[in-house]
Amino acid sequence: MSFKKLDYLTRRQMQKLHDLKSDRNARRVIQEMSRYLHHFYDGQKIYYLNKEGREQVNCEVIRSKITTANHYLMRNDLYINCGQPETWRNEIKMVSGEGKSQITAVADAHFIKDKKHHIIEIDNTQKMKKNVTKIDKYRRLIERNSFKGMPVIIWVTTTPHRQSVLKELCEGLDVLIYLNTDFN
Repeated sequence: MSFKKLDYLTRRQMQKLHDLKSDRNARRVIQEMSRYLHHFYDGQKIYYLNKEGREQVNCEVIRSKITTANHYLMRNDLYINCGQPETWRNEIKMVSGEGKSQITAVADAHFIKDKKHHIIEIDNTQKMKKNVTKIDKYRRLIERNSFKGMPVIIWVTTTPHRQSVLKELCEGLDVLIYLNTDFN
């Protein structure tokens, strides 16, 4: 079911998600699941459900080898680091208003904890201009009280420079900005 929810996983992530303890035990579990999984290499083995695996867990989303897998892996690391929230949902569309006044933003993930919205944004290879646009949309959604208060916006990015730029862009917002290396 973890693959149905998270799409792509590494051995390390599977270990953390399912408390598999040792590397040896994790490799054994993966071997037992091998008939349900495909994998590819992108600096490490990345696993995803094959046809038989999708049928086993009733998953309709077909995954394959992709060059953007690190985006998913960064999001998964944050999911694990946040304690695997039950309300976590990936690729959530947030809409406010209608017609020409409509504001739409798609978050990489979203969850609610202690009645507070948490918006997840993964900044892996995205142009900073797109981040600026997305932050502006969140500001406008907040102005419209779409979240019934100030949400926490959590970013994961790849460099200290990008981290500092995001911090500056998000001034006045409730924001947490991590580096992808913070979760290793």
